[in-house]
Amino acid sequence: MKQRTGEIAVDVRGMSKAFGHFKAVNEITFQIRRGEVFGFLGPNGAGKTTTIRVLCGILPATSGTGTVLGLDVVHESEKIKTRIGYMSQKFSLYDDLTVNENLKFYAGVHGMSGDRIAQRIDAMLTLADMHPRRDQLAGQLSGGWKQRVALACSMIHEPEMIFLDEPTAGVDPVSRRRFWDMIYRIADMGTTILVTTHYMDEAEQFDQLVFIDRGTLIASGTPEEVKRNYFRARLWEIECAPLALASDTLRSQPFVLDVSIPGGSLHVITPTDFNDSGKFESALRGAGVTVQVIRETVPSLEDVFVHLAEMGRRASGEVIV
Repeated sequence: MKQRTGEIAVDVRGMSKAFGHFKAVNEITFQIRRGEVFGFLGPNGAGKTTTIRVLCGILPATSGTGTVLGLDVVHESEKIKTRIGYMSQKFSLYDDLTVNENLKFYAGVHGMSGDRIAQRIDAMLTLADMHPRRDQLAGQLSGGWKQRVALACSMIHEPEMIFLDEPTAGVDPVSRRRFWDMIYRIADMGTTILVTTHYMDEAEQFDQLVFIDRGTLIASGTPEEVKRNYFRARLWEIECAPLALASDTLRSQPFVLDVSIPGGSLHVITPTDFNDSGKFESALRGAGVTVQVIRETVPSLEDVFVHLAEMGRRASGEVIV
């Protein structure tokens, strides 16, 4: 994890955004320090993209305050746009232009000219490892390579901060890893980065993160702090078969809060005072389930997020299916 400065790059306090009677973002508060790779996590529809659009000056906040690089998101949005980069989920490359031509086009959009354009294109081609593909049409690139070009385009004007909205959505695992290598090379240059994602494995790489669900911020801190401070329960891993029957059986037990199947085993959440693993075995064997291993385990960020989201739904009276 990088050493952060004390300077605040983003300061959001009680910010909300409503569309009619629907509140997409509900009084969220968080800060991002300069030089951080900051994660903004949540499921689709949680309010991540709306928050980014407010911070970038694309949408006005309904209430609350926010500053980006010391500039007010309401009154100084045009100044913000000159100092940030923004890569949306559907960043538009021109398929009939080459990689080099796309970079040149976006440099022109940002008012660059002459030798400066040539210098920045060379730097971005190096960053994205795309010199051999500079004359290839963007439309001929794979999804992973297109994402690299899109990121390079959003960085062409050397912004102090970049906003990446679901940058690896729909990209294969190998391309996702290479893309993250590129992100951290950018961070090493001193650029502040905010990334939205619903991939919980990516979340482990953030310096700081927040979880948002249905517009409400439900957790914040480093990945380790979130796992330590917000999972107020115990997590058990059970290797057994068949998994579907085992899941249904344990969901009906009064000592079980939640059950998930993240891989080839069950993750079972119980209250903190539960310590009788024999009850699992008794219930499962009674239902005809074969049990191999029962052990307590450390929660992942995905376990924490699912736990918090389910708690929120129960508190609101929403029916859990």
